[in-house]
Amino acid sequence: MTDHLPLKLEHFLPYRLSVLSNTISQGIAREYHTRFGLSITEWRAMAVLARFDKSKLSARQVAERTAMDKVAISRAVGKLVARSLVNRKMHQDDRRRSVLALTPKGWFIHNQVAPLARGYEREVLKKLNSEEQVWLNRILDKLSPL
Repeated sequence: MTDHLPLKLEHFLPYRLSVLSNTISQGIAREYHTRFGLSITEWRAMAVLARFDKSKLSARQVAERTAMDKVAISRAVGKLVARSLVNRKMHQDDRRRSVLALTPKGWFIHNQVAPLARGYEREVLKKLNSEEQVWLNRILDKLSPL
């Protein structure tokens, strides 16, 4: 008989971070999905395009900046383009590459969702005192590949 050694998930960092990330993301996602019909992936793509507005990002670069699956980002971008929230144009120097940008309609929705997301973040962070918040940011910076 073989002894099994299951992971103690409640102490396994990748699992705990994943559960925490999903819990936090789904909390705010309910709000922007109800109000604007956006999925988590669509909102993350919009947020990246807004943050790096002047960089003329491709879908591949959006996927890299979110550490999300390229296919999922590509589908999300397709839906955003279909809803006229994102423009897709050919790169002026490389006709094989398309670049993405929020449309005025996309910026309007972004500017509605971003304050909701910041408010939700503030509520989550209220569970930590100011010193814990500093340490959390330091730890995340140290562990983050981005």
